[in-house]
Amino acid sequence: MLSGETTPRIDTPEGVEWHLDALTGLVPALAPMRAQVGAVLPRVNPKHFAGMAKVICGQQLSVQSAAAIWARFEALPGALAPESYLELSEEAVRGVGFSRGKFLALRAVAEAILAGELDFAALDALPAEAAIARLVALKGIGPWTAEVYLLFCAGHPDIFPAGDLALLKAAHHGLGLDARPSIKEMIAIARDWSPHRSAAALLFWRYFAALKNRESSLL
Repeated sequence: MLSGETTPRIDTPEGVEWHLDALTGLVPALAPMRAQVGAVLPRVNPKHFAGMAKVICGQQLSVQSAAAIWARFEALPGALAPESYLELSEEAVRGVGFSRGKFLALRAVAEAILAGELDFAALDALPAEAAIARLVALKGIGPWTAEVYLLFCAGHPDIFPAGDLALLKAAHHGLGLDARPSIKEMIAIARDWSPHRSAAALLFWRYFAALKNRESSLL
């Protein structure tokens, strides 16, 4: 739960269902998309430092490439804890497929944790905008990384990564828009879906997958 809130997180099927029910009641135009895709399930990643490591690993990579690099990274002794990660050499981390930028970004996260500047348990309980602002203050952490961490690792119920290309394509077709929305336009559209934006993101990703399988020429 979020501090002061009574709504569930989206790390269980029941939580996703609760938010989708509320979302489609708030925005009936999304109901046909939900009916078309069937079950929308949560995507749950590790929490805290290990979760952030996995999100950083996946930046700007295909799902397949990210999975291969992550498998090698998590096999490194000490890679998944901040104290021991800082003892790993750049050569060792880059040897499994991390770029220098990703190596340094994760060091910044580890250093912030050990300095007492980043408390993931407290972060996870913040409202969406405050939590994102706290993460993007770290060197190497951009909005997409912050949003994906909060959505998939923290189960935050009110995150919509408007810069994600799949979500923009899904919005274009699912909402019947004349053109693919810009990131700024998508942020404005999704603002009205608060406090259920994470469920909307999961719905749109599921819709995009179905659309891609059926009408890949449109994408």
